[in-house]
Amino acid sequence: MTIIPLVTTSLITAWAIGHESLLRTWSLQTWIMVSVMLTITSSVALTPPTFLALVYGYFLGWIAMPLLFGLNLGAIALIYITANFFHAASVRDSLVRIYPQVSGLLRRFYQNELRVIFFAKLSPVLPFTITNLFFAVAGARLKQVLVGGMLGMVPRTVLAVWAGREARDIRYLLEHPNEGLWTKVILILLIAVSTLGMGYLFKDRRPA
Repeated sequence: MTIIPLVTTSLITAWAIGHESLLRTWSLQTWIMVSVMLTITSSVALTPPTFLALVYGYFLGWIAMPLLFGLNLGAIALIYITANFFHAASVRDSLVRIYPQVSGLLRRFYQNELRVIFFAKLSPVLPFTITNLFFAVAGARLKQVLVGGMLGMVPRTVLAVWAGREARDIRYLLEHPNEGLWTKVILILLIAVSTLGMGYLFKDRRPA
């Protein structure tokens, strides 16, 4: 789930660079249909949503935001439903039996469910599918996953769309997605806030 997105991203990058003129001719209806397909591919770790936000921003600008929100929320729901179909609860119970310390982590997760999800989705470096699969296995409620996921994805999605919108050449954009001082500073801040937030929430503050 970490390596495969790198491969598919490279393939999509090469295809998009070679077919920029074709993508320019796509209507909004075509982008909507493509977004539905990409929702499915994102749920199986083939297309990272943040990468897609760069491409969408380049071709559609801010109009892409509703499509990206729908894509992200749809993929999150698909991962959650699929994980529960394959009995995520039994995986959680097995982990608790094998590693008793997991129960303490789950307890702290349940106490701060929405906030943990928010901080995890805020980070641009945590793999999309893996984090959502973790939430399903941990037993998070779907509503909390959707709300926390939506709130957490807003900053990095806006940043990616803005970067794509401001780019003048798709090849340079896709080969240098984090170009620019302010983009790098914001990415570092998002990673720092996400890491510190989750570290604080998972810290065991019970009296010894």
